[in-house]
Amino acid sequence: MPPMKFIFIVQGEGRGHMTQAISVYSVLKKAGHLVTCVMVGINPHREIPSFVKNQMDTELIPFDCPGFVMDSKVKAVKLIPSVISNLLNLRLFIKSIQNIHRKVKLHQPDVIVNFYTPLAGLYNYFYRPSAPMVSIAHQYIYLHPDYVFPPGKFADRFAIKFYTKLTSLVSKKKLALSFYPINDCSERGIVGFPPLLRKEVFVQEISKRDFLLVYLVNSGYKEEIIQWHKKFPETELHCFTDQRLPEELSDKTLHFHYLDDTRFLQLMAQCRGLVSTAGFESVCEAKYMGKPVLMVPVEGNYEQFCNADDACKVGTGIKDETFNIERFLDFLSSFNQQPTEFRQWVNSTEEKILEQLVGR
Repeated sequence: MPPMKFIFIVQGEGRGHMTQAISVYSVLKKAGHLVTCVMVGINPHREIPSFVKNQMDTELIPFDCPGFVMDSKVKAVKLIPSVISNLLNLRLFIKSIQNIHRKVKLHQPDVIVNFYTPLAGLYNYFYRPSAPMVSIAHQYIYLHPDYVFPPGKFADRFAIKFYTKLTSLVSKKKLALSFYPINDCSERGIVGFPPLLRKEVFVQEISKRDFLLVYLVNSGYKEEIIQWHKKFPETELHCFTDQRLPEELSDKTLHFHYLDDTRFLQLMAQCRGLVSTAGFESVCEAKYMGKPVLMVPVEGNYEQFCNADDACKVGTGIKDETFNIERFLDFLSSFNQQPTEFRQWVNSTEEKILEQLVGR
């Protein structure tokens, strides 16, 4: 079989979709296929992280994409301002869709792989390219008839399902990444799929040192951590944020780091547990390493609310509305879950990627 050509269109909001794209890129490249172009949707407040640039040796193109507006403390999602901001930038987004079309015409891919980008879904609907689109994200589990949402929040439930459908318009398949195996739903084009973890996760030496790893996707949460640390300075914390913070905020047992995926994974492999918002990717990485997680969903982010609920059902950790680290320390004393079944599920990824994208 001659090498196939792919174009990736990736949601750049947060870390998860980008690391998933890196995982698929690595598998396709190893199998001799070509990813000729990777387009990453970003908003004005973020940039493409260096780890993406370092691990994808191909044309990498940023484009304007809808994103969230955070509150003044950079902690909570502001829904109405997010909608207004994105509507005001509608012309930019139309240009982005046109740019996607130009790149598809130029590269003539065999398959377009969409990592949860609404503009990719709209492009696919309006332009109907000859190449099929395969959409990949854990959010596609929300469209599965067997998925059970957390109780309440019906407006949020409707909104996330609508947005998820928007990202996958006219997709040939929707690969629904999940904490656990689920049956395919052929009538909706949904394929149950393992989490897409980067190869660096699999080579870490697992140990258990006496510190907690803290992942703050938005630096606004740092004040909660600092205040807790003042009360309990004996507990060592290593905190990663998306902004470079002054050195004087750190001390002997409180360490702030700018987001560095290599260092982050090394410390995850060594920590007692992970304290984090409820991003799917980070929780899966911790689960693979057998590390318990305290999940604090970003306020206003219903997706993370669902992630935390789902992860708790399979014993990954506990959820809370605040960084209640005392409660998490109590939980650590009784945590003894082994990740054997989860690792088996994740380790089937490479074969499944080639099966779904290449047809092997």
